[in-house]
Amino acid sequence: MDNHGYLEDLENCRLCPWECGVNRLEGERGICRVGIPEVAYTGLTQVLKTYAVTLLGCSFKCIYCNAYRISQYPDSGWMYRGYVKPNLMVKEAFNSLQTNFAREIGVKKLSFTGGEPSIHTPYLEEVVAQIREQLPDLEVGLATNGFCTLETMKRLIELSSYINFEIKALDSELHYAITGAPSKPVLENAKLLAYENPEKIRVFRTVVIPGINDLEIPKIARFIKDIDPEIPYRLVGFRPHYMLYYHHAPSRDFMHKMVKQCREQGLENVDYSGYYPGGQLILNKSHKNGLKNAYHILNRAGCYKHPRNCGYCSENDYCPAIVLEPWTNLSGD
Repeated sequence: MDNHGYLEDLENCRLCPWECGVNRLEGERGICRVGIPEVAYTGLTQVLKTYAVTLLGCSFKCIYCNAYRISQYPDSGWMYRGYVKPNLMVKEAFNSLQTNFAREIGVKKLSFTGGEPSIHTPYLEEVVAQIREQLPDLEVGLATNGFCTLETMKRLIELSSYINFEIKALDSELHYAITGAPSKPVLENAKLLAYENPEKIRVFRTVVIPGINDLEIPKIARFIKDIDPEIPYRLVGFRPHYMLYYHHAPSRDFMHKMVKQCREQGLENVDYSGYYPGGQLILNKSHKNGLKNAYHILNRAGCYKHPRNCGYCSENDYCPAIVLEPWTNLSGD
């Protein structure tokens, strides 16, 4: 462990709304199940033009997570790089950014993703502070689920040049079913970012899951429009994964339909990425059916809590819905 006090917040961790108060430096684990900050992997990404640092662990337990081995670490049982001292991470990132390959593909940024980076905010701050001593104009990006305290969100805004902010559902009951957590803190942080630092919004985004959160999409669009109709909103086509390994994915027509509905709410800057070739165009799925579908999938995966609330679940130390591999979840969806 470093002989520095930059991780002292983790001695009584209250970075997210769960406010577990555990001492992560001594191996205690809260709802996110994470101790000290650990890195899954790093690398230059040509598409995003960034040097990406992927961090382990998450404050959510999303039923569709396409990186669940990372987000649900260590319970997923997979092995990754582990703790990397900030000065070593900075050296690694700096050297990578100076390579001919980085220059050829136009990489000029550092970004943090996961998992969920916000649960490692002190680590992000230390890495950014050190690398900006060498590269003061370096852009720093962050991809987040927005589930952190307002104070933590302010710290993330301060260290970031731009933020990709995901809103998974507007309705709190459905948000609980999808993520295990309430939507209110996410929406409060979305407002904080959009009202006070709109220039740092790269995009708000939502993964579109037919039959589960599709009727939430226009509501989220209206929520964003009421803040500023010019805020960019991207819909991401769900791909079958994790507990939704056998769930139907959206077709191109379905994604076009979602974009149209968002624009009808008055949101001007809407697009989408990803769809499933041959996917079905699902119509007339009500919110209640979406909630029912989510709990059906959770039950099949081994979670029988209703309503779902991972913050107050007695099985967090060994969640059956987290450790179950997706191909054993024969839900028939």
